[in-house]
Amino acid sequence: MAHADIGGAIIDAPILDIINRERTQALSAREWKFRLAGYGYAIKDVRGAQVVTKLPQGTELGVLPAQIH
Repeated sequence: MAHADIGGAIIDAPILDIINRERTQALSAREWKFRLAGYGYAIKDVRGAQVVTKLPQGTELGVLPAQIH
């Protein structure tokens, strides 16, 4: 299992736009994560930070900005 480098890689703008748009449309965090899975992304909690990963490989894309949580 891969570990997260919480140093914080920056997530690409188009991916961040999808994540932000889906967060505003979802009624709960659970629904938001379900909707992101439809795009091939997941959010995992690592040492207090939320990390965006690519499904199904689990490749870490970067740490989610605090304002989106």
